[in-house]
Amino acid sequence: MSARPEALRRSGGRVRSAGPAVTELRLSAFASHRGANFRIGPVTLFAGPGGSGKSNALRAYEALARLGSGDPLDEAFPDPAGCVPEGAAADAQGRRGFRIGCTTDGPAGPVRLDVAVQAEPTLRIVGERLTGGGETLLTTALRDPGRSSVQAAWHTAGAVPVTRAPLPDDRLGTALLPLRVAGRTEGQLQVLAAAEQTVVALRSVFACEPQPARMRAPVPAGDGRLRRGCGNLAAVLERTHTQCVQRHARLVAAAHAGCAGPVTALGVERLTDGLLRATVGRGGGHATPVGRLGDGELRYLALSLVLLNGPGVLAMDAAGEVPSAMQTLTVLADGLDRDLDGRQLRGLLDLAVSIGAAGHLRLVGTVTESGAVRARETAGVTVVDLEP
Repeated sequence: MSARPEALRRSGGRVRSAGPAVTELRLSAFASHRGANFRIGPVTLFAGPGGSGKSNALRAYEALARLGSGDPLDEAFPDPAGCVPEGAAADAQGRRGFRIGCTTDGPAGPVRLDVAVQAEPTLRIVGERLTGGGETLLTTALRDPGRSSVQAAWHTAGAVPVTRAPLPDDRLGTALLPLRVAGRTEGQLQVLAAAEQTVVALRSVFACEPQPARMRAPVPAGDGRLRRGCGNLAAVLERTHTQCVQRHARLVAAAHAGCAGPVTALGVERLTDGLLRATVGRGGGHATPVGRLGDGELRYLALSLVLLNGPGVLAMDAAGEVPSAMQTLTVLADGLDRDLDGRQLRGLLDLAVSIGAAGHLRLVGTVTESGAVRARETAGVTVVDLEP
């Protein structure tokens, strides 16, 4: 399925990213989607009834991010059969698959990446195309099903128009190009610029799924990078309190706005067994363990922490060779409004829009239909309505 054009809403002015970012997600044939193209803005939320494909869109985005980080195909798609469009018939050789892609924007201009994956009978990449600047920069194709490789050809524009070589069929060829292209000719430099832009945009992704039950338990000290489920919240709060004073102060202000009762501090208590427990200061020296907070408050607190911090605090493999000022973090949040009330959702969206205005943060998530109503009231948020 695809979004209705009239359902796409963009508010506010155009925000230019500080670094490369994904600006379009294409689900040519993926799970419940066929021929779907979605524009991705600084804050983009997928909305629609159950079964409309909201989570599938984020699943495809995260899979592309993992491939861009160099992960093997089976880790990016742990359930490849579930990615094949329902009702898709196998060909004469019994093969079925799916196709996804994205466009990134950055110093190299718009660059398109399209990937065709065979899910059955064997999981493998059977075709990949990277295009930019009016040129086909990389193509791969499966020539011999008996080999675990694809034949790749990339733009050279030298004495030889293209360079041909085999690449593994379980990795994204674009992510391998910086290791394979010499960069001697103008064409090779164009290929490298496009590949590096795509890889940096895809690697700069943090998928966040706060799990309140895990956030309530004490945790060991020293684990200062926030994990996907935010179960180590206490350890991260200890780190931000000492190393990120200004961001921690903003987090306290956000907690005050989104949690019940006054919040004057966010702290950490070291228990007798050495474990850490996060606490909420209520004033007058009184502190409440976060375990007493409701699920919505905990999710709101964790998501605020994610939005206020970058790769140095989040457990993600950022592009270390690129200065942080030149990177744009994209947060993926499936079920963004789960357990949140209207005030908390508005607070998170306002925070995302405010931080994203500098071009260093983007938020892509899914919301319920009631959450979409709130989101449409927030300037700077794009809501993509899906139909079942």
